[in-house]
Amino acid sequence: IRIQQRNGRKTLTTIQGLPKNFDQKRMLKIFKKDFACNGTLVEDEELGSVIQLQGDQRTKVSTLLTTEGGIDKKQIKIHGF
Repeated sequence: IRIQQRNGRKTLTTIQGLPKNFDQKRMLKIFKKDFACNGTLVEDEELGSVIQLQGDQRTKVSTLLTTEGGIDKKQIKIHGF
């Protein structure tokens, strides 16, 4: 889970490296609805599919993945500021 600075105070949260058994489009839909933000699914040659969300959603994404997704907290790395 990373954060990227855009123009001024605007930020972008990127999520990559999710397990293959996760449906990326369904995860994006859940993130957008729960966090009240916009997002998109981007295909990258090196990284595969990357989920991009508007705003700083790092802590929300990590808590949702650990509680609902069943991912261990040790497997999640949060990068940025």
